[in-house]
Formats: sequence, structure tokens, C-alpha cells
Amino acid sequence: MSNQTSLTHFLLLGFSDIWELQILHFVVFLVIYLAAVMGNLLIITVVALDHHLHTPMYFFLVNLSIIDLGSISVTIPKSMANSLINSRSISYAGCVIQVFFLIFLMGTDFSFLTIMAYDRYIAICQPLHYESVMNRKDCVQMAASAWISGILYAALHTGNTFAVTFCAGNIVNQFFCEIPQLLKLACSDLYLREIGALIFSACIGLSCFGFIIASYVQIFNTVLRIPSEQGRHKAFSTCLPHLTVVSLFVFTGIFAYLKPTSSSASGLDLVVAVLYCVVPPMMNPVIYSMRNKEIKSSLRRLTVGRLFIKN
Repeated sequence: MSNQTSLTHFLLLGFSDIWELQILHFVVFLVIYLAAVMGNLLIITVVALDHHLHTPMYFFLVNLSIIDLGSISVTIPKSMANSLINSRSISYAGCVIQVFFLIFLMGTDFSFLTIMAYDRYIAICQPLHYESVMNRKDCVQMAASAWISGILYAALHTGNTFAVTFCAGNIVNQFFCEIPQLLKLACSDLYLREIGALIFSACIGLSCFGFIIASYVQIFNTVLRIPSEQGRHKAFSTCLPHLTVVSLFVFTGIFAYLKPTSSSASGLDLVVAVLYCVVPPMMNPVIYSMRNKEIKSSLRRLTVGRLFIKN
């Protein structure tokens, strides 16, 4: 395995060599995966069927749910399959695909989280300008920009990562193909390009996070001046969970991709990976549907409507 052309596969991190624990890992990941898939599909279906929810906020939320469906499908199914068949192998091409789509969806996800913060800022702080600022054309353009920038972002990182020479083995100390773990296998100076790209990306991410924080500071200042306690509660119930998910996603992602990597598998690396690529897709449906009165009301209307049609 002197270079990447002769490297045909990688070996991913196995959670355990004990068959019973492998089955436990399969079951746990299956439950998480099904919860994320059903929750995000529920949001997409409800918003698509209820014209009352055809607003900018829910348009962006549907995009976020599509991204969450994709991102959790990039990593978990392969890990579950490996546990079930007692394997750790992923093909070279499969690893490339995994890296590209994970970075693509993560980058697009963060773009939409930033856009959604801006949407809430306009809705709460400048409600009279909301319809003119967040019109259909501008919303579509912002969404298209997020998807296109995600593709370019993924192409940059995937190209840099797999341009290096891999000659330090093929064992990836993670349950999916993660860029920092792949770079540990590099033995050429080309990996420094990807390190630089990761640092640059982290700076952009922190800048966007700063914009999100500034937006929420303005939102909270405005909310505190709302005389209605119900109005304050509604605004905080929408914004605080969103800010929590954004913070979890940003800080765990930056920690995973910029911290010095050790030569051996680390339990902390595994926990951080789960926090930034598994937890958000599972939690977003809970935050935006179970805690959202409009989604719950829409679900009740659709359910009652179906029962009425059947009867």
C-alpha cells in the first residue's frame, strides 16, 4: 500500500469484537436511525400537505430535514451493516463517497441554520419588513446558494483529502470515513493543504456562528420587550432550542476536525463524532415538531381530515 492507487479499502473502527455487543450497537444505531428518518419525514410530509405552513420558516425547515435525512444515512447504515456481518471494511470508492456527501450535507446544514437564524431575526425584530425581505424569490435564492456552496465545499475537502498519498496503513479510527482520521494515514506534504482548508473553513464557520449569536442577541432584546408573556414564551421556545443545536453542531464539529489526532482510537473521538453527525439529525425533528405548536396543530388537522374522509 505505497499509494492511494493500490489502496482498495479501509478498515473502520469496530465498536467491539464481542458478537453480543456488535448486535447491541446495531440495535442502538437502528433505533436512532429510524427515529431520525421518521421524524424528518414527518416534518416534510406535514409541511408539504398543509398550505398554512407554506412560509419561509417551514420552507427552510423542510430543506433542513432533507439534509438531516441524507447526513444520517451517509454514516449509520454502513456502520450497522458492518456490525451485523462482523466486518470493518469500506471500499476506497465508498470512503470517497462518504466523505463527499458528509461534508456536503454538513456544510449545507450549517448554511441553512444560519439562514434560519436570519429568518427569525427579521420575523421578530423587523416584522413589518418580513414579507418584503423574505419573499419567495429571495428564499429560493438563499436555499440554492446554500446547496451550491455545500457542493463546492465538499469538492474542495474531498479533493484535498484523497490527493494525498496513504502509506501509513488503512485503519481509520472512526466508525465512518472522517477526514482527520484519514489524514493520519498520509505520508506526503499534500495533507497540509487540507489542514489549511479545514482551518479556513473553521474561520468561516465561526464567523457564521458569530452572525447567529448577534442575531439572537437582537432577538432576545426584542423578545424581552414583548408585553405578552405568551409571546415571549413562543419566541424563546423557537429560538433557544435552535441556538442549542447550532452550538452543539459547531463546537463538536470544530473540535473533531481541528484537534490534534492521536495515533490510537479514542473514546472521546467517538463521542464527539456521534454528537456532531448523529445527534443533530435526530434532535431537529424533536425541536421543530414536538415543541412546535403549528406543526402539532397541522398534524391534528391532517389526522382529523383523513378520519373525516374515511367516515
